[in-house]
Amino acid sequence: MKASEVKRGYVVEHNNTVYQVRDIERSAPTARGGNVTFRFTMYSIPGGTKYDLSLRADDDLKEVDLARRQATFSYKDGDAFVFMDDEDYTQYVLGPEIVGDNGVYITDGLGGSFVQIIDDQAVGLQLPQSVVLEVVDTPPELKGGTATKRPKPATLSTGLEIQVPEYITNGEKIWVNTVTGEFAGRA
Repeated sequence: MKASEVKRGYVVEHNNTVYQVRDIERSAPTARGGNVTFRFTMYSIPGGTKYDLSLRADDDLKEVDLARRQATFSYKDGDAFVFMDDEDYTQYVLGPEIVGDNGVYITDGLGGSFVQIIDDQAVGLQLPQSVVLEVVDTPPELKGGTATKRPKPATLSTGLEIQVPEYITNGEKIWVNTVTGEFAGRA
């Protein structure tokens, strides 16, 4: 596949190593868009070693044959997250090297996730685009201070800290975008 077709979460092979693409930065050095380059931040599977790769839009990357199984978060076992397959109830134990920074989005019974499997081994986790989390600590709204709405920090039930609009209060459930880590509305 062409580098321009690769999306976050894809699993590709480069130099005989399998990587999951975690972030993509697109840059066009000229206004005409010639020589567009894509900078991929990837992590090796398994192992989770970070690797940066820059490619031109037409360069090829080999997508790895990867099974995606829809799964629901079951429970945490030490540092590992245990997901259960929605169809055949297989349990997948995903260590911190697989879950990575996504742990802050995982709550009891979280569904709509996909466990990625290569050769019967769980190697990756793809979360839903957004998840509902509860606000556990945020300062109260400042009354009458200004006409403009300023964001304020909020700590969520999983420990994630994000910026939320001033009107959000403790105990509210909000949508959080798992791609950007940003507030996406009241739940």
